[in-house]
Amino acid sequence: MIKKILLRILLVIVAIIVIGLLIPQNLKMPVVGADSNSYNHNAFWHGGWGSSVVHKGVDIFAKKGTSINSSTVGIVLTTGEGGKSGKFVLVLGPKWRLHYYAHLDEIKTKRFAFVTQDREIGTVGNTGNAATTPAHLHYSIVTLIPYPWRIDDSSHGIRKMFYLNPIDYLTK
Repeated sequence: MIKKILLRILLVIVAIIVIGLLIPQNLKMPVVGADSNSYNHNAFWHGGWGSSVVHKGVDIFAKKGTSINSSTVGIVLTTGEGGKSGKFVLVLGPKWRLHYYAHLDEIKTKRFAFVTQDREIGTVGNTGNAATTPAHLHYSIVTLIPYPWRIDDSSHGIRKMFYLNPIDYLTK
């Protein structure tokens, strides 16, 4: 009896994981009006990034207060303010990927909200450790399912199995 229950639970978990992987991602530029000229194409995994050591995302520059939409459909896991991030939003999207939006001026969504690509989640700012820089969105994508083939000998290269380069998705 217990084996049957555990098997059913395992099947449900596997089904949920597979369904999450099958949902199309179709990412869109999160900063309204931004384009490929709004960010440095070589910024991902750039070394010498203060206490972070390497830059694990892309900074998309725009005027302070510019709308930020979710880059994908998903569920807002949390929002908050503090530390290096300043004001931030974390969205769980398709393929079990976390989409992290940091340095926001304003947060315009709530925890557990369902978001789409046309839903404003915040505005561009320079909060947290970006207080002395021009306003921008720091955008990162983290996969919950590791990609071990991405590990290399670079600084923090083992973390590359989790951090994906947003630029690869924004330029498609």
